[in-house]
Amino acid sequence: MTTQHTIRRLAIVTGASRRRGIGAAVCLALARAGADIFFTHWSPYDRLMPWGAEEEEPDLLQKLVRAQGVRCEHMMVNLAEVDAPQRIIQTVQAQLGTASILVNNATHDDTQAPFDQLDAQTLDAYYAVNMRGTMLLSIEFARSFMLPAGGRIINLTSGQGRGAMQGKLAYVATKGAIEAFTVTLAVEVAPRGITVNAVDPGPTDTGWMSEEVKQELLPRFPMGRIGQPDDAARIITFLASEDAAWVTGQIIRSTGGF
Repeated sequence: MTTQHTIRRLAIVTGASRRRGIGAAVCLALARAGADIFFTHWSPYDRLMPWGAEEEEPDLLQKLVRAQGVRCEHMMVNLAEVDAPQRIIQTVQAQLGTASILVNNATHDDTQAPFDQLDAQTLDAYYAVNMRGTMLLSIEFARSFMLPAGGRIINLTSGQGRGAMQGKLAYVATKGAIEAFTVTLAVEVAPRGITVNAVDPGPTDTGWMSEEVKQELLPRFPMGRIGQPDDAARIITFLASEDAAWVTGQIIRSTGGF
């Protein structure tokens, strides 16, 4: 029997630019649970990545979400811009109302470089999205939360502290900071009725995996398959629900035993 985690609130989901991505899966899962959705996307970043930008995807995702019987709006915004978090919260309030769920899914990861090739420009690009954008959006969300309880902040992390990820120093440093941020922010905003948790979904097939990568990773999954976006969406939906009201300050490794 499948447990249904009903959510009748408003959720912000960042980084939902591709139908195959975790962000899109989270939007649909939360919508099926009854939440209205506001999602962000930034196609100039996708254009630089191997999968490329899917310019029509945000509108298509909006239609799929609305088909679940909930409201949905979206916004193209670069989280690297200093005022982006404030603009997001203001836009959400103007279009849909005050949000009670925030899923920080957007990330920056466009460089594979050993330590001796890192420079300030590269580090700043990672910091601006993965740390500053996530942190300031979380702060703006918590400031604007007006309900007595039921607030949820859910961050996406990458298991970067569980072992070396060679060539990914800028990524692991900035994503690792979010785990530390999660634990302390959970304590600070608890009196406001907000829980804060992070989810490490492990390697997830969102379109970036070649067949060679899949074959290399598959033996490390004892369940015999690669992680899918819906796997991450299910645990995030639980954390956003009332059933998770007593869960906060946790880094949850939902990786299928990877």
